[in-house]
Amino acid sequence: MELLPTVWFIAIAVLWTGYLFLEGFDLGVGMLMKLFARDNTERRVLLNTIGPVWDGNEVWLLTAAGATFAAFPFWYASLFSALYLPLLIVLVALIFRAVAFEYRGKVDTVRWRTTWDWAIAVGSFVAAFGVGAALALTTTGLPLDANGDREGGPFAWFSGYAVLGGFAVAGFALLHALAFLALKTDGEVRHRARRWFVRLLPVLLLPMAAWAVSVQLLFGKTWTLALLAAAVFAAGTAWIQARKGKEGRAFLATGMFLVGGTASIFGAVFPRVLPSTIDPAFSLTIANASSSDYTLGLMTVVACVGLPLVIAYQAWTYWVFRRRVSAAHIPEAHSFVPAIAAKAFLRND
Repeated sequence: MELLPTVWFIAIAVLWTGYLFLEGFDLGVGMLMKLFARDNTERRVLLNTIGPVWDGNEVWLLTAAGATFAAFPFWYASLFSALYLPLLIVLVALIFRAVAFEYRGKVDTVRWRTTWDWAIAVGSFVAAFGVGAALALTTTGLPLDANGDREGGPFAWFSGYAVLGGFAVAGFALLHALAFLALKTDGEVRHRARRWFVRLLPVLLLPMAAWAVSVQLLFGKTWTLALLAAAVFAAGTAWIQARKGKEGRAFLATGMFLVGGTASIFGAVFPRVLPSTIDPAFSLTIANASSSDYTLGLMTVVACVGLPLVIAYQAWTYWVFRRRVSAAHIPEAHSFVPAIAAKAFLRND
């Protein structure tokens, strides 16, 4: 087994896990804007919990996709061309979500806020569902021919595994967001988030558990089954800690469920990077989909220098904005007044 392709397969799995851990809770908070928050003040509390970090979390998506492109160009080409339509929808959803974050507070009217609240909620769900579908398909397979090209029409990718993966990531994001809100807020939002977390944990984690079990049935190994068992144990620990009111431990245990689950999935698929459902011989592996050793070696040097800096900066950001947020911290809402209108107002005054 070649060393550098194996290292970069592990690195990409880690990047996707990091993305699901960090972006997972802020996508979940976005969905909870309409499912959980009861009034505008609570919605502003939710937004303030992720306001300083959501755009930094999205960097992990770009890094994971970029690393796939550079380290395994054939994997990237086959996956992104086969899933061109759903990934385009994910991109549009992320754009609408980002615009909604910026525009929501510009005008203080119910209709304006409601429109952008729906944009945040729907955009967050579509993004989570689409990413989950893509990851599920890259671990269960696509109809690829001997050249790595997709067979069938533009919807050949659509399958039960795609739906399962979509609900798996969306469900995890919702649960992770509830754990995050219980940890990051105070008052009624905090207590309600903890209650919802305890009640909904088995339901929201079931699709991800089913995805992991499906991959084990297809490609599983003994040690990946052990990782899956560890993930189940972590989920039980999260439920117990949340019932005790230990929000920090519940949040970390939820993260450990994710780590164990994704490790069992990627570990089971290895050394494949994209299985073919037409013929296993057509599957892309770390051997036939990777870049040259020179490219991977150069990438390793750059990653060893740049990645610690990125992690340090993001850790510093979370440390600076570590305080809990409550309704008492939310100022009165106001509308944005353009400069021309402000000058006219002052002249009339």
